[in-house]
Amino acid sequence: MSENKAQSGNTSEFPVSVLMERRLARVGQWTQPQWEAVAVVAGEDLNRSVQRTQVHHDDTRDQYLWSGLTVELFKDGCESYWYNLQSDDPRLFVVCFIEDEHDEEELELKPVFVTANQDEANAHMESDDPVYSVPMPDQVHQWVERFVITHYQPEIKRKRKRKDWVEDSEYAKREREILERNRRH
Repeated sequence: MSENKAQSGNTSEFPVSVLMERRLARVGQWTQPQWEAVAVVAGEDLNRSVQRTQVHHDDTRDQYLWSGLTVELFKDGCESYWYNLQSDDPRLFVVCFIEDEHDEEELELKPVFVTANQDEANAHMESDDPVYSVPMPDQVHQWVERFVITHYQPEIKRKRKRKDWVEDSEYAKREREILERNRRH
C-alpha cells in the first residue's frame, strides 16, 4: 500500500473510499431515505474525480462505494488529530452535501470529503451539513499518527498573570490622588 504524500509543506493526503448505505424509512405516512456511512476504506485509488458505484441492492437498502476521495491533513489541525487519536475509538468524519440532481422528489447524498479533524466536522454539523462518523482504518490511523508525531508541537501551558483591573481603573487613580492630598494636609 503506497500513500500519496502530496506534501506541499503544510498538508498531506491519503486516498480513501467511502461505503454509504441508503435505506427507506417510514416517517408517518411517508417514506424518506435514511443515510449512514458504513465504513471508510483505505485505498490506492488516486483518481481525482469522485465516482459512485452501487455495490448492493435489495428491497430495503442500497449501498454505494464512493471512490476518489482523500483524507487531507494540515499542520494547523494537529492538535485535533492528536485528541482524536487519544480517544478510545479514533474516528474519521465523512462530510456530505445534499444534491437534488436526480429528480425533484428524491434528494441524494454525496460525500465531499473525509477528515480526521473533529473541529472541522463540528463546524460542518453546525452549518447543517450531514456528517457521519466511522471507525478509522488501521492504515489511516498509522498515517495520521506519523503526521502528528512529525508536525505536532504541543503548546506549553503558562499560567497567565492576572491584570489588576482595580489598580488600573480611573476610580482607583482618583482615590489614590484624594488619599495623597489628605495626607499632605
